[in-house]
Amino acid sequence: MQFDLLIRGGTCVTPSGVGAADIGVRNGRIVEIGSLSSADADEVLDASGLTILPGVIDSQVHFREPGLEHKEDLETGTRGAVLGGVTSIFEMPNTKPPTFSQEALVDKLHRAHGRAWCDHAFFIGATPTNFAELPQLELLPGCAGVKLFMGSSTGNLLVSESEDVLRTLQHGFRRVPVHSEDEARLRERWNLVKDGADVSMHPVWRDPEAAIQNTRRLIELARQAGRRVHVLHITTAEEMEFLAENKDIATVEATPQHLTFSAPDCYEQLGSMAQINPPIREEHHRLALWRAIEQGVVDVLGSDHAPHTREEKAKPYPQSPSGMTGVQTLLPVMLDHVHAGRLSLERLVDLTGHGPQRIYSIARKGRITVGYDADFAIVDLNAKRTITHDWIASRAGWTPYDGREVIGWPIHTIVRGRTVVRDGEVQGAAIGEPVVFQEALPLEA
Repeated sequence: MQFDLLIRGGTCVTPSGVGAADIGVRNGRIVEIGSLSSADADEVLDASGLTILPGVIDSQVHFREPGLEHKEDLETGTRGAVLGGVTSIFEMPNTKPPTFSQEALVDKLHRAHGRAWCDHAFFIGATPTNFAELPQLELLPGCAGVKLFMGSSTGNLLVSESEDVLRTLQHGFRRVPVHSEDEARLRERWNLVKDGADVSMHPVWRDPEAAIQNTRRLIELARQAGRRVHVLHITTAEEMEFLAENKDIATVEATPQHLTFSAPDCYEQLGSMAQINPPIREEHHRLALWRAIEQGVVDVLGSDHAPHTREEKAKPYPQSPSGMTGVQTLLPVMLDHVHAGRLSLERLVDLTGHGPQRIYSIARKGRITVGYDADFAIVDLNAKRTITHDWIASRAGWTPYDGREVIGWPIHTIVRGRTVVRDGEVQGAAIGEPVVFQEALPLEA
């Protein structure tokens, strides 16, 4: 039996459970799982003492302005991804220029070719005027779907009026991820901070009512349109309780930062480095997110990686931009939560592999299963490491987790059978390709 790659001696997390198994890979796909001691391969990777997870699918990243040295681009963003065990990323459309047309999507795919270290897809941004084009745009190769900003965030994509939201949801059929904050309430409350304030006022301005009020409106509009939605980066106890009652039409995302940090401590310790949209809130909200993880309300984890330079973040609030790095730290931070007993390893795999695959109908990814792409994050569950600014590949060069000791660390990363990170070091060439979706057009041969 001959393979291109043989991974030997590891503990695998498969849909059947957790257990010792070898994995044989041919032509970028998993072709055999089991005891393969007599097999030969062009490359053999010894995973003894390590755990083999499906490669993480991070379905919410923002790589900002491609090609600008002081920002982020697809090379540095995806380099950080693979160092963190992420094998596929979906980029949001609020870049410069924003991605809301076929031409912009084609340009993104062109930029990614030969530069992206992991597989990738790009969301098309909804605007108040492009709704008629969305049914065609969401089916383009390399398109992850249509993203809807109902509350303002970084960038100029905003669809806040109910009639515009409804029209957007009525055009197309793929699940729509939504940034859910009520824009009218944010504008009403802008007076609280517009003349200057401490960054700890961020969750006061963008308060829980702005989130739950808008999420209720979103679900009402989704039911009118008969359209599935995916509510991103939920931050409040009230939203989790409400969304638990609406799982027939809505799926739910949480982020590591909202699960890890809480106000007011994060603002006292990190200042504007903790400033994100929607905000990090008080401890009772954080605990409610963990209850939603435990009870199965949360479907997926996304990093919401949104880098800004330290100089930008040092501006006085509210001129300081919202966003933090996260694609590289998603897996180490969550493995540490696994070690602490807050969730099981199988639940983490569900949130970072199976969940994104289900929500977005991704073809051949998210599971260690015969016939699927050979995407793996091979981790040491017992490795103790300290996350530092110096480890971060992002051009932003910082992480809110600087100095945080974690237990559990990505060692090797494999994308479609190619080892792109070995022993924590990036190697070879950037071989990322567009992700294929079961609900979209196939890529041309």
